[in-house]
Amino acid sequence: MEKDLQEKEYLHAPERFADLINGVVCGGKKILRPSDLTEMDSQTGHLQASTRRGRWVPRRRPQYRDVIRKAAFGVNFMVIGIENQEEVHYLMPLRCMSYDASEYERQAAVVGRQVRRRKDITSAEFLSGFTKDSRLHPCVTLVLYYGEDWDGAANLHSILDFTDIPRDLRDKVNDYRIYVCEVRKFDKTDVFQTDLKQVFDCIRCADDPDKLYQLMTNDPAYQELDEETYDVIAEHIKTVELLKTKESSMEGGKVNMCNAIAQLIQRGRMEGLNQGIEQGIEQGIEQGIEQGIRALIETSIEYHSTREETQERLVEKMQISPGAAQEYIRQYWH
Repeated sequence: MEKDLQEKEYLHAPERFADLINGVVCGGKKILRPSDLTEMDSQTGHLQASTRRGRWVPRRRPQYRDVIRKAAFGVNFMVIGIENQEEVHYLMPLRCMSYDASEYERQAAVVGRQVRRRKDITSAEFLSGFTKDSRLHPCVTLVLYYGEDWDGAANLHSILDFTDIPRDLRDKVNDYRIYVCEVRKFDKTDVFQTDLKQVFDCIRCADDPDKLYQLMTNDPAYQELDEETYDVIAEHIKTVELLKTKESSMEGGKVNMCNAIAQLIQRGRMEGLNQGIEQGIEQGIEQGIEQGIRALIETSIEYHSTREETQERLVEKMQISPGAAQEYIRQYWH
């Protein structure tokens, strides 16, 4: 949930939203400008039938988009939605189709209210709430997938069972295509003009610490990241310690991720050194005890003590079990 909220907030900035569409959808062409974007209510919904006092009436079930914007092009506009996915959603074509259909329904409702106030329309136009010349604005949804491999459907037909359906009928079933960007496989990040490049690169290298560190040290942009950019990267590379070291790496509202990573490495070295010292002490104690046991056994042999007497001394003096004492005697009694 925390990661999902951070992704939404991160893409909320019009500069990043426009950069994402230009880079992923338009191949790096500067088609969309941040100033072309207008915020929209993320709540949408589709009509469902329900009973009320014994009769069927329409009602709207609310749905919530991750990020949705109105993009202006000349005198026209289109609606662009972004859905963030950490896991594969195997009904994504249906889900996106529902989102887009709900947006068209919303637009149609607005048009309908305007049309029915007019006096120059036909009865068919009044009943439709839509004139012959009315038009809706196009809508598209982009799915950002952050997981390993998208093995879900890419269109509606892929989740329909056409077994034994005649070809003539099958061809009449409308398809619905979705657009999925697999972030971990998107390596043409030079198309981005914002810190989306750093975010996409880090997510792609998240499972390779050496490659990730090399990436950060070779790109000066990581020395001055926005805090929200830093947080998104830290969440996706699953390094909670990065969030803890953020404050000490901030200066002037920017975060130096290279410095934070260096702190983690140094801390790891210190922890490794301390762990090594502790292991060395434990090993030294164990070696000392074993040398003492061996010396006691050799002394017992020298003074002609029996194995039973030696075993009792080992249990008493060295605080070991009778079974362990027997094993040491078997090993060192020559």
